[in-house]
Amino acid sequence: MSKDEIEQKATLSRQEVARWLADLAKAVEDGGTMQVSLAGPPVTLELPEEFRCELEIEPHGETVELEIELRWPRTGSRPRHDGPVAATLAGPE
Repeated sequence: MSKDEIEQKATLSRQEVARWLADLAKAVEDGGTMQVSLAGPPVTLELPEEFRCELEIEPHGETVELEIELRWPRTGSRPRHDGPVAATLAGPE
């Protein structure tokens, strides 16, 4: 992980995951900037009008990994955060 990368991991209930995803979706829909956090200080991101999206589903024995990736060009500023953590939704490894 590079010094600019930020990662958070947490175990959440189905309801907590649904609420977290709904909050992310609302922030993306509203546009401008959004604050995102999974387990730690929030990270503020500037949002574009269009995203490059990727969906990946990988079975790993008794588990399944679902990755949802959004990419967009930097606007010149880095994500702002209050600590060494950011937003990645990941299940148990």
